[in-house]
Amino acid sequence: MLSLFFLPVIIINSGLINTAGILFTLYIISGLGMAGIGMGIMHDAIHGSYSTNKYVNKYLGYSMNLIGANATVWRIQHNVLHHTYTNIEQTDDDINPPSILRFSPHAKKNWFHRFQHIYVWFFYGLSTVSWITSKDFVRINRYRKLGFFSKKNEFKTELVKLVGWKLLYYTYALILPLLIVPLAPWIIILAFLSMHFVTGILISIVFQVAHIMPSVEFPLPDGNGMLEGDWHAHQLATTSNFSPRSRLLSWLIGGLNYQIEHHLLPNICHIHYKKISGIVEQTAKEYGIPYHTKKTLRAAIWDHIKMLRELGRIEPVVAPAIIN
Repeated sequence: MLSLFFLPVIIINSGLINTAGILFTLYIISGLGMAGIGMGIMHDAIHGSYSTNKYVNKYLGYSMNLIGANATVWRIQHNVLHHTYTNIEQTDDDINPPSILRFSPHAKKNWFHRFQHIYVWFFYGLSTVSWITSKDFVRINRYRKLGFFSKKNEFKTELVKLVGWKLLYYTYALILPLLIVPLAPWIIILAFLSMHFVTGILISIVFQVAHIMPSVEFPLPDGNGMLEGDWHAHQLATTSNFSPRSRLLSWLIGGLNYQIEHHLLPNICHIHYKKISGIVEQTAKEYGIPYHTKKTLRAAIWDHIKMLRELGRIEPVVAPAIIN
C-alpha cells in the first residue's frame, strides 16, 4: 500500500509525465494506495495494534501525516471519541458531519436531507480533502477546548507539527508536480483532487456502513448523562460487520469488514479478526445480544443508502436534559 501510494507520486515528480491521461491514472492509483495506508497501516498503528513494539506503532502511525492528515487529531477523534461514545450524538465525531448531512436521528433535520442519499457520495469523495485543508485545524482547536492538550505549550507544539507535516505533504503531492509536470496547473490540481476523491469514497464507505445502518442503535443518555447497559453491549448495538467471508476485501481494507471485533478489541491487530469473529458471534447469541452483519459489501451499502434516506425524512428524537 505504501508503494501503491508513493511510486506513482515519484513517477509524477520525475518530469517524465506529459499527458493528462497518464497523470490522472497515476494520481488515482495513489488514491487507492492512500486508502490502503489509512485502513491497513495507520489505523492499526495508531490503535497500537500493528506491532507489539510501541516505536513501530508510533512511526507507522506517522503514515497518516504522510498522506496529508494528522495522527494526533485522528487518535483523539477516532480512538477516544468514536470508540468510547460510538453513535452518540454530539460526542462521536463520526456522526457529526457538516449540516448538509444528517447521520443521527437525534440531529437537526433540514428539508434538503431528504435528498442526502443521492448527494452524500460527492461529500464522501471530498472528505479527505477537508482533512488536508480545514478539518484538522478545526478539530485540534476543539479538542484543546475539551482539555486534551493540558500540558504547557503542548497545543502550540502539536499545532506547529500539524502545519509542518501538511507543508511536507503539499510539497511532494502538489507543489512539485505543479513546478515539474508540463501541463496546465488546473489539470494537475484536478488530478490531485481525483486522488483524494477516490480515497474519500473508499474510506467513507468502509467506515460509514459499519455504523449508519438501519439495524444499529443511536443511544441517548438519560437525564444524568448516563447510558443503559455496559460498554461492550453498546459496541455490539451500534456496530455492524459486512462481507465476513471475503478474504480479499478484508486484506484490502485492513480487516475493517469486522468492525464489531475491532470495536470490542481495538488493541488486537486486524489479521486476527476473522478467527475471533466466530467466538464473538457465539458469545453474543449466548447472552441474547445482537450481532449485526451483512453478507456482502453491496448489501451493506444498500442498507446504508436506505438508512440515509430514512434519516432524511424522520423528525429528530431529542435527548433528555442533563441534570446538573
